[in-house]
Amino acid sequence: MKKEYDFSKLKEMKNPYAGKKKAVGINLSPAVVDYFKALAEETGLPYQKLIDLYLLDCAKKRKKLSMKWVA
Repeated sequence: MKKEYDFSKLKEMKNPYAGKKKAVGINLSPAVVDYFKALAEETGLPYQKLIDLYLLDCAKKRKKLSMKWVA
C-alpha cells in the first residue's frame, strides 16, 4: 500500500444510484410489519424490500383501495 495517492487525475462521476429510491417515514400497523418480517424469513429478502416490491406492484397495476365504512 502506498503512503500517498494522487487523486488529481481522477474524473468526477455522479452517483449512479442517487435518485433511484426515496427515503420516507411511514407508520405501519404492527400486524403489517410482523407479516412482512415473517415473509422475509421465508424468502430471505429484507422485509423493507418486500414492502417496497408489494407497493411497486400495486402502483404498476394501478390498484385502487376499496374501503367501506361501517357505522
